[in-house]
Parts: sequence; structure tokens; C-alpha cells
Amino acid sequence: EGMAPPQRILFPPEKICMAWQQRQRPGAGLHNLGNTCFLNSVLQCLTYTPPLANYLLSREHGRSCRQQGFCMMCVMEAHVNKVLHSSASAIQPWTVVNVLTRIGEHFQVGMQEDAHEFLRYTVDAMQRARLSGSSDLDISSQATTIIHQIFGGSLRSRVTCLSCKAISDTYEAFLDIPLDIKAASSLNEALEDFVKPEQLDGENGYKCSK
Repeated sequence: EGMAPPQRILFPPEKICMAWQQRQRPGAGLHNLGNTCFLNSVLQCLTYTPPLANYLLSREHGRSCRQQGFCMMCVMEAHVNKVLHSSASAIQPWTVVNVLTRIGEHFQVGMQEDAHEFLRYTVDAMQRARLSGSSDLDISSQATTIIHQIFGGSLRSRVTCLSCKAISDTYEAFLDIPLDIKAASSLNEALEDFVKPEQLDGENGYKCSK
């Protein structure tokens, strides 16, 4: 509602399968390579996200990728296939560790980093990889990558004038939502608090154009 339809569909939503497409035994664990527990925990979460894993196991990306040099989708495709096809009890995640500074230039091998920050940078790097070579795409089309359809969405910020009832909407794409979990007893409660209406007045008030 209110958003322009995408000019191009980069990945058909009907091809995204939310359940595992094949019966999958637990894959290999990950060795800690020296303060890489933040990285390992995020990789395990992403590896066992069914719609992402289904796509990466199909190797569809690797067959069509034309990106020169670093590509986070290729890195994750190699990692997930190695983990889920390995007969070992644990593997060393060098595939990802070796490109740590390409994921986020401030990340340093051997240093303990924030897991949530690493997750955000990794998902963002996968989104950029899927948009590679498509710099002229409109915002709505950018939201049709498989990454954005799995992890993202759009936020609508609506301002309603209390006097004339005029409505002003702005939209912003997101790949994650910052929720205050300390002030809530459940995920639903945290989401409800996030979208709770707020009355703006005083110095925070807007001057209505009408």
C-alpha cells in the first residue's frame, strides 16, 4: 500500500521454500579458531535458516555469479555446503574467517567481535552481492532479492495531523529491526512497543503544511 511496484523481480517469491526441501541431518560443528565464537554462532544460525540453506544447497548462485573477487553469497554457499555435506564432527570455518575484513573492514582476525554486528554485516554483504551489477535498480526492485525477501521488509512511518487529519507516509527498507527486549516479556510485546503510536508535541511537533 502506497509503495511503487518493483520494475524487476530479481528472485521469484514462489521459489522460496520456507521448510527444508530435503531431509537434512545435523551438519558439522565449527572449531573455534581463536576468538571466533561470535562468528561461529552466527554462521550456525544462518546455516540452519531453511529458505537460505535450500537456496545455497542448490548452488544456483554459484552457477550464475559473475562477480569479480569477493562475493559473500559465494562464500556462504561454499560454507553451508561444506558444513551440511561433511562427515566430520567439526570443521574449521576458514572460508569465512579468511574474508572477515571484506565483510566488515573493522573486523580483525583473532579479536572478539559483537555477534549481532557480524550478523548485520554478513546479511548486508549477501544483499550487496545479489545486487551486484544492478546499480540502477529502484528501491522496490532491490527488495526482491532472495536475501531481502528472507530477512528484510519495509518500514512505513506515518505522521497524521491531529488538526486536519492530513497523512504523510515515508518508507524505508530494512534487513533487521532493533527491538527493546529489556522492556518486554515476549517478542510480540517488543514488536507492539516498536510500532506503538507516539504523539509529537512541543519541540518534537511538526508544522503541518496544510
